[in-house]
Amino acid sequence: MSRIQSTLAALAEKGRKGLIPFITAGDPAPELTVSLMHALVAGGADIIELGVPFSDPMADGPVIQRASERALANGVGMRHVLQFVKEFRASNQATPVVLMGYANPIEHMGAGKFIDAAKQAGVDGVLVVDYPPEECEDFAAAMKEKGLDPIFLLAPTSTAARIEQVGKIASGYVYYVSLKGVTGSGHLDLEGVSKKMPEIKKHVRVPVGVGFGIRDGATAKAIASVSDAVVIGSRIIQELENTPRENAAQAVQAFISGIRKALDE
Repeated sequence: MSRIQSTLAALAEKGRKGLIPFITAGDPAPELTVSLMHALVAGGADIIELGVPFSDPMADGPVIQRASERALANGVGMRHVLQFVKEFRASNQATPVVLMGYANPIEHMGAGKFIDAAKQAGVDGVLVVDYPPEECEDFAAAMKEKGLDPIFLLAPTSTAARIEQVGKIASGYVYYVSLKGVTGSGHLDLEGVSKKMPEIKKHVRVPVGVGFGIRDGATAKAIASVSDAVVIGSRIIQELENTPRENAAQAVQAFISGIRKALDE
C-alpha cells in the first residue's frame, strides 16, 4: 500500500475521517512553506495538498489565484516545490504529500523526469487539474509504476462515463468538488454531495475526499458525515493573508486544530 492508502485505511479502521488541508508552495514566503507543512501536521492534518504555483490557475478562485501570484513573484517553481517536500521529509516520513497543480509545469520538465523527481523528493500523489482522465492513462500508469498515486477530480456535473473512467485509473483517493465553479466560491451543498456520493461509490473503490465550500468546523463535520475525508484550502490561504508572517505557522496550526476537533467529536 502507498503512504496515502495506508493512512486513509488506518483512519477508516478507527472510524475517523481524513483531514486534507491545502496550501500553495511559496506563499506567503518560500522560507515559510516547510514550517507551514509541519504546522498543518501538528494541527491534525492526515494528508497535505501542496499547490504548485501556476500563472493561469483556471479552476481556482481569487484567493488561491492570489496565493499563486505571490508564490510566482517569490520565484517559486516546480523544482523549489520538490525541494520543499524533500526538506519536509527530513523530519517527517509519515504524512503523505500530494502535489496539486496544472499540466504546464509538469510538461515543461517532462512527465518522466517529473515522476522520477517527485518520487525521489518524497511525494506520494499528484493531482493535475487539467489532465482529463480519459487522456492520461499512460501518465497514471507511469505514476503507479513508481509507487505514486494519481489523484483525480470529480464534480457535480461529472457523467457516469467520467466517474467510471476515474474509477479505473484513480489511486489513493478521489477529490470530489462539491460545487460548480472555482475554489472558494459558493456555499456548501450537503444535499447535493449526499445525492452524488452513491453514484461515485458505485464505480470508485478508493476513498473520496470532498472540498470547496468548507470554511469551519461545522461545515467540515457536515461534509465528513457523507465522505471519507474533507479538503480545505481557500480558507487556510485567507488565514495566511490576514496573519503577520511571524505568526503564520501558529495561526495555521490553531485553525486546523479546530477543524480536527470538530471532525473527531
